[in-house]
Amino acid sequence: MGSLPTDAGTKVILIDQGLPAGGVTALAIDPRQPERAWLLVALGVGLLAVVAWGAAVRPTKTVPSATRLSLSPLDPGQVARGRQVYLQNCAVCHGANAQGAANWQKPDARGNLPPPPHDDHGHTWRHGDRELAEIIRNGLRDVFNKTPELTMPPFKDRLSDEEIAAVIAYFKSLWSPEHRRYQEEQTQRPVMATPGSGQ
Repeated sequence: MGSLPTDAGTKVILIDQGLPAGGVTALAIDPRQPERAWLLVALGVGLLAVVAWGAAVRPTKTVPSATRLSLSPLDPGQVARGRQVYLQNCAVCHGANAQGAANWQKPDARGNLPPPPHDDHGHTWRHGDRELAEIIRNGLRDVFNKTPELTMPPFKDRLSDEEIAAVIAYFKSLWSPEHRRYQEEQTQRPVMATPGSGQ
């Protein structure tokens, strides 16, 4: 706390609030009005107390840390089986190394998006296991598709649930740990009922 004299005999009292940013409250006190001076000092001290209390209880800004899920190890046998099933059923469209079509993000003349990659470059890792299994089992109609046909055909008559799970395990083997963690979080999320889904 300090004071500065002024030309009219009024004193300016500076009160250091002790904040990291160096906040200072200034009070102008006229000695010819002592009752007003005490009121201003009381208000200044009260303001200082409120500001100090606010700084003390103010929530600190923290960056939320992502919960680090420990990743379950992939079963090498299931991954190998998934790769075989993938090569026999999926590679013709999605590529032998799951690299997808060259222009997979640009709709073709029919409005279909070409087959995406299933490695880190695509978006497969953004979907939980149930959603991926549903797409493989029942096919997919791309939102840009202007035709009555499905963009991706269903495989429910060709692949068992175990084979579908193996293909998904193969996809997981192509993803970075960060993408696997994200995908695992999606898998653990509760299934949300959608209109007309019967859930």
